[in-house]
Amino acid sequence: MANSSEHQAFENLESKAVSQPLVTNIYTADPSAHVFENRIYIYPSHDIDAGVPEDDFGGHFCMEDYHILSMDTPTDTKASDHGTALHIKDVPWAEKQMWAPDAAYKNGIYYLYFPAKAKDGAFRIGVATSKNPAGPFKAQPEAIKGSFSIDPCSFVDEDGKAYLYFGGIWGGQLQRWQTGKFIADVKTPFDLEPADNALALCAKVARLTEDMLEFDEKPRDLVILDENGNPLLAGDHNRRFFEASWMHKYNGKYYFSYSTGDTHFICYAISDSPYGPFTYKGILLNPVIGWTNHHSVVEFKGKWYLFYHDCVLSEGKTHLRCVKCTEIFYNPDGTIQTVNAYKL
Repeated sequence: MANSSEHQAFENLESKAVSQPLVTNIYTADPSAHVFENRIYIYPSHDIDAGVPEDDFGGHFCMEDYHILSMDTPTDTKASDHGTALHIKDVPWAEKQMWAPDAAYKNGIYYLYFPAKAKDGAFRIGVATSKNPAGPFKAQPEAIKGSFSIDPCSFVDEDGKAYLYFGGIWGGQLQRWQTGKFIADVKTPFDLEPADNALALCAKVARLTEDMLEFDEKPRDLVILDENGNPLLAGDHNRRFFEASWMHKYNGKYYFSYSTGDTHFICYAISDSPYGPFTYKGILLNPVIGWTNHHSVVEFKGKWYLFYHDCVLSEGKTHLRCVKCTEIFYNPDGTIQTVNAYKL
């Protein structure tokens, strides 16, 4: 429990925050926001405190179900909690750790994409379906064939083609798949990470089948280039991909945004293709209170909004977070103005 001075410090931070938690009855994180049926639906992680000791693999992030939130507009001060939409006990292949999910709509069906750790210790990505954007969702009996790592982001383009973006290093295990097979025996999550002067590990992207339930191709690298057209290096921790893929489209351009992990930025890059390559453009969101930074970007009635999380509600407990929302603004050249979550 925080002492009185720490409590006062977080009260001061809360007063400086540009937005407040959308729900306070539960802890939520990693919000993936979409407009479905003229309403904002948010698909977050559901943080719990299960007494699991903190470790470098992220074992203390031990979420076991998903709650779906919704709002009439992004300017609402509170969101509705629709209760449990999917529990790990109803996912036959999964053992634990239901991390950041996302959702999509196509073919008259809502799809929930989610990572979980399978019984062999590897993160895989599953998919569940519903006729209702708020669920409940029914999981497919097996994970998506060929899936691995974490943080799926689904994107349905204007031509109807759908893609899944995913991946995360360290606890997200992306570095353990470099040979094409899962390397189970590692002592730390940093094992197998490329040297600083080597190419950075990339997020992955794969087109989905028409029924949205499987990959329609082998996942490929999503390459991020610097201002000179060179791929980012592993040592460029302020810009290289770590986790938290998100894709949105603005004025015909594809915007890939992501977390840099240990440097705590949400950055973004732009391309003319959903496959890339993408050119790094800048910081979307500066670091927030807590270790993780994870977000989504959505348009609602001509305005654009950033959904994100911090740990102010739990007074700094990194595994107990709260989702928030704020408006974002584009510059005439298509770049995005950087968001500070707290007033300076």
